[in-house]
This record gives sequence, C-alpha cells and structure tokens, in this order.
Amino acid sequence: MAQTDTKKIFFENLSGAGKAIAVLTSGGDAQGMNAAVRAVVRMGLYVGAKVYFIREGYQGMVDGGENIKEATWESVSSMLQVGGTVIGSARCKEFRTHEGRLKAAFNLVKLGITNLCVIGGDGSLTGANLFREEWSGLLTELVEQGSLEPQSVQTYSALHIVGMVGSIDNDFCGTDMTIGTDSALHRIIEVVDAIMTTAQSHQRTFVLEVMGRHCGYLALVSALACGADWVLIPEMPPDDGWEEKMCEKLSANRAEMKRLNIIIVAEGAIDGNNKPITTDSIKDLVVKRLGFDTRVTILGHVQRGGTPSAFDRILASRMGVEAVLALLETTANTPACVVSLCGNQSVRLPLLECVQMTQEVQKAMDEKKFEEAVKLRGRSFQNNLKTYKLLAHRKPESELPHSNFNVAVLNVGAPAAGMNAAVRSAVRVGISEGHKMFAVSDGFEGFYKGQIKEIKWADVGGWTGQGGSLLGTKRTLPAKHVGKIAEQMRTHNINALLVIGGFEALESLLQLYEARATHPEFCIPMCMLPATISNNVPGSDLTIGADTALNAIVETCDRIKQSASGTKRRVFIIETMGGYCGYLATVAGLAAGADAAYIYEEPFDIRDLQANVEHLTEKMKTSIQRGLVLRNENCNDNYTTDFIYQLYTEEGKGVFDCRKNVLGHMQQGGAPSPFDRNFGTKISAKAMQWVSKKLLETFRQGRVFANSEDSCCLLGMRRRALIFQPVVQLKERTDFVHRIPKEQWWLKLRPLMKILAKYKTSYDVSDSGQLEHVVHSIPRDSDASVAM
Repeated sequence: MAQTDTKKIFFENLSGAGKAIAVLTSGGDAQGMNAAVRAVVRMGLYVGAKVYFIREGYQGMVDGGENIKEATWESVSSMLQVGGTVIGSARCKEFRTHEGRLKAAFNLVKLGITNLCVIGGDGSLTGANLFREEWSGLLTELVEQGSLEPQSVQTYSALHIVGMVGSIDNDFCGTDMTIGTDSALHRIIEVVDAIMTTAQSHQRTFVLEVMGRHCGYLALVSALACGADWVLIPEMPPDDGWEEKMCEKLSANRAEMKRLNIIIVAEGAIDGNNKPITTDSIKDLVVKRLGFDTRVTILGHVQRGGTPSAFDRILASRMGVEAVLALLETTANTPACVVSLCGNQSVRLPLLECVQMTQEVQKAMDEKKFEEAVKLRGRSFQNNLKTYKLLAHRKPESELPHSNFNVAVLNVGAPAAGMNAAVRSAVRVGISEGHKMFAVSDGFEGFYKGQIKEIKWADVGGWTGQGGSLLGTKRTLPAKHVGKIAEQMRTHNINALLVIGGFEALESLLQLYEARATHPEFCIPMCMLPATISNNVPGSDLTIGADTALNAIVETCDRIKQSASGTKRRVFIIETMGGYCGYLATVAGLAAGADAAYIYEEPFDIRDLQANVEHLTEKMKTSIQRGLVLRNENCNDNYTTDFIYQLYTEEGKGVFDCRKNVLGHMQQGGAPSPFDRNFGTKISAKAMQWVSKKLLETFRQGRVFANSEDSCCLLGMRRRALIFQPVVQLKERTDFVHRIPKEQWWLKLRPLMKILAKYKTSYDVSDSGQLEHVVHSIPRDSDASVAM
C-alpha cells in the first residue's frame, strides 16, 4: 500500500538491534491484554529486538525455564479477539521476597533480558519498580554466589521498566482509561439492557452489584450509561437519611408510570461511617418500605470475561507500540514509566508518581476525606459524578431557576447511536437550568413544517440505551426554508438552538449563520454536537456514534474470520461505510487485525494492490490461515469491492481463496455502546451549560441578540480537551466536496496497522508521548477521557 509521509522515519532514529524485551501480564486479567502483548511482540520484532513471553506473570519469572520463551510473529496471531491473557497471569508471593527477586534476576540475565514490559495493576507495577531499584544489587549478589560472571554486572547494569495498566476497575491514577475497562462496561450494559426488558414486564426493581472493591468507576459510568435511578460508590458515600431519599425517588418514578427501577451498587460501596452497603440490605429496605417486587443480580466475573471491545483493542495496541518506543528511548537515568491515555493522546508518566497518587486515594477514603478522594480520581471521575447528579436527581419545581428562555433541540443527518442519550442529557440539563425545552421532529424539515413541541423531564426517561433517533432525523438543509424556519422560531419564541448531527448539521449551522444578515431570528446562541458513524466532522477527533459502528464492524469481522477456522486458507474482503472518510476502515482494521485497509485519504494504485496480494501470499505460506482486507465504500471509483475481490481471487489461486462482504446499514443500527452513551451525555450537558451562559451574556433590553462568530459553535473533542469552535472558522479546515476534514488525526494510526500486519513501513515518532508529571498531565480546561 502507498506509504504515508512522516516527519521522522522510525529506523533512522531508533533501533532495537541487540536488545531483549520481555512482556508479562500480572495480577487480575483484563480484556485487551492480548492486544497489548501482540503489539509489544510485533513492534519489538519490527525494530529488530528479541522478544520473550514470560508466562504466568512474576511466578513465571521466578520459576524460569519454559516459562520464559522467545516469541515469534506467528505466536501472537489470532489473539486480538480473545479475552483474558493467553500468556497467563498469577499472583506470586515468592516475588515479594528478596530470594524470589534474586531468582527472577538470574533467569532474566541468563537470556540477556534488561527490558521489561509489565501489564497489570498498581501492585504489579509497584513490584516491577522495586525490582528495578534492586537490580544492580541483585546482580552483585549473584556474582558473589558464583551464579554469574563478574562482567555481567557491567553488561546488564540497568533494568528498564515500562508499565501498561490492565485493570477493569479503572482505579489507576494518571490514565483516563485502563485496558479492560471499556469491555467490562460493555458486559455490564449488555446485562442491564437485558434486565430492563424483564423488569418492565413485571414492574420490578433490580439491584445490581458490579465490581469495584475500592473504585466506583464501573458503577458510576454504567449508572450514567443506563440512566439508573440510584448509584452507590465507595468514593462518595450517601448522606445520612439516604434511604428515605432513595425510596422517595423510586416511588416518584413509579407514580410517573415508569415500570422499572434500577439501582447500581459497587461491591465496595460504604456509608458515611465506612460500613458496607450490600445489595441484600438495599433489597430488604425497598421491600420493607415500598413493597416493590425487588430482585438482586450480582454480575461477578462476567465483567472480566468475553471478547475485548474495539476501544480496548485500539487502546492496548497503541499503548503496546508506545511501550516499545519508551523502552528503546530509555537510558540508565530514565525513571520507570507508565504509558497512559490522556484524552485522545498517549502520554508517559513516572510510575512511582502514579502509584503514590493511587495509594493516596485509598488513604483519603480510609480517613473519610471523600471529596478529596473524588478529586484525586481525576477530572474524568469528577465530571462523571457531576453529570450523573445533574441528570438523575430532579430538583423540585420550587428550587428551579426560571430563565424564561426557550431552547430547541433537533437531530440532523443520518441516525447515529448515542443521539438519544445526547437529547436526554440536553433536555434534563436545560430544565435544571430553568429553560423550557422544545423538541423538533425530523430535523429542519420538521422545523419548517412546525413539528415542534415542548418536551419534559419524564419524556426522555429510558432514552439513553435506545439506538437511532427517537426525535426523527432528515438530511434536509435549512437554506431553502430559512423564511419558514424563522417564522416558526418567532411563533415558539426560540432563544437558542442545539443541533445534534453529522456533516449536514455543520452545513446547516453555516447556512443559519449566513442567514443572520437577513433574519434576526437566527441571532441566537447555536451549538452543534457532532454525531455520525463516519467520524467525518471537522473540529472533533471523535463523533457520537462512531464507537458503536466500530464495534459492529469489529464484531462482524471476528465472526467472518472465525467462519474460516478449520478450512483452507482464505482472505475476506469487507466493505465499510463512511462516505469518503476512511476512519471506520482504518480503525476497524487496527482493531480486527486487518492486513490492509483501502481508503480515499491514502491513494493507491494497481501496484499497491499487487504488493498486498504478494504480501498475503507470503504470509499464507506460513501458519497464518486467514486474511482480512477492509475497503472504505468510496475509496476509489474504479477499484471497487468487486474488482478487488476478483483480483485477489485470481492472484491468490493455489494459495488462498476469497470471500467478500458488504456490511451496509448494520453499522448504523443497534444499541449505543457505553462509550457513545457517555460521550453523548457528557458533551450534551456541557453544550447546554454553554448555551445557558451565552443566553445570559446576550440578553439585552428584553431580548436575546447574538451575532458574533463565537455564538455559533461546534463542541468537539480535540486531543485532550472539549473545545467550542466557531463553525465559520472550521470552513477553511473542511473539504466540502468530499465531506471530510482536511487534517485527520487517525491517519497516524495507519502505519501502526501496517507494522502489526508485517509491512515494512515508516513510522512517525514525532507525536510519541513525552515523560510528564501526574499533577500536570491534565490541562486545567480538559475534560479528560472526555467520553468515558
């Protein structure tokens, strides 16, 4: 395939020749660990290093022998879609002793290993750091015992450690998301969605216990993602008298004809006196006080199981490659670091600082300093808690501010999973801010036809988990109907507009901005939230709906690849949606382990197609049995899916056969992923708060008048922060002919996909994470991990 120009060519700067890297997984397992192991092995081999598996974690390092085995390219094939860790994980008491670490040091030096990549939780990483600090002393001791030659101390003088956090609890400070968290949320939400149907049938209350002995992240985010009635977490025990308040809320919901109640409890939930709150005690409370039919479900190890989500595969692959880069760049004086995620960017943080801050959280909780514990968890956790409180607990009418502002919300363009979560969030935050909220059906087509009605708090109950667009959405642009739309805005006295949609939503806001010159009705605050599966909106690295589509593609690719197991060698050609934007094809390719992904942004010709066929032919002659090729629907007018299928079929004769599959609209359907539910919920809440602020700023002499550029904005995620950008300023960053941004961050992932598929290619290291400090790693205005 055609190579992307990069600022730095990888081999010119770094080389792993003569180095030995070992990778191990330790502590509890987490989905996505295998993707991290695969990335470390393949990137290590790519740079010319020797790479070793250490099986069964630190126990394997202490026992040595067959537990430490050299890895090959093929030994990590077909691992991406497998949950848990295929190299095994075990808790090792012996490694905690000096004698155990002495054995481990001997086993590593024997194979020339001085670079360790540790995938685990804070305990595993703390152990690795202690091992690193003791390293030279351990080698000296081994020489004194006669186990090592004296020159070994000089040759293997330093042990380099890089950590990746694999934990479903997301309890490690310094990173927004740990490997496995998103997959665990998928398991929880799958169960909650299933329980909701039976609960509605029988008008039941369900109390669900999720994992999180010391961290309430899973409970909090799953409560946000399913619109739970109540959530209990260890970091924020409920106030005294919470039992009465909870029962009042459950009772009020039933009075509004809601047929079910969901209460989510973290396994480590406590009250203000540090006493445990159990699911059974909550069940007994609800039955005794309200008489509701109540059931308890404890999810347990279901949350650890199953296939990793697309997010976890991509996160783990990016972190694995970044870990190898960090090991190659490290010197004897470089502190052990953790590769982590901040917003949409990989960063490196000192391991010791992260571990200390993680321990400070527990200390604060033990001392009942709960507000401090929440702050130490980071901005992401704080924002989740704040948003949940805002949306779940309705203030009495008497306590609500009365702004006398009317805000309309509508969907524009194709439906995307997560749109309904965004609408629910907007409506409830708007009502909390004292506004009257109006829902517009069928986009701008419904707007000019007058399909506008007031929408209340209870009207959006249960919307979070619904796919598609419940308001209805059309691609109609407002330009031809501005007069009628202006008339409707006058009729309903609309003071602000929230538009949720894809590229059409951007075009719509630009047209309304232009119409301000002739129609003063549009001189109001207007905000757009990007929502499209194609992820082709300028001004945002991610759009609502893209993650759900990505998971649908990856899940289908897994099934398609599995269909060939046990048969002869086979290559699958799969066509994805996305218009001219190659995001879905590229990122799904990385998550599903594709051999190639053809996209419009990276032109290719017949020579590239031929090179790909030859590359696959070579791979198929080894133990690799299946190949996967993705093609974006509009990547090339002439090299169609049929053409590529026929070319591969002809050229692969005698080596492999071919199958093709056009995924179509299944990519647009289904319930939204946890990521999209929370992304939609949180950015919508932020957008409504911006709308409220703008309304107050622009209210003069009894009316709202806003005609500046910054009163018509798109709210998007840029690298590490959520940013409001005037849509007029986005024009120059947009290719309107092909409906894509001129610059797209994910193109940097393409060389990574090729490297992991065994292509020799250049790799841009200019954007690699630099060592930062935990306290300063998150900018003040950042909504870290924005979506999650």
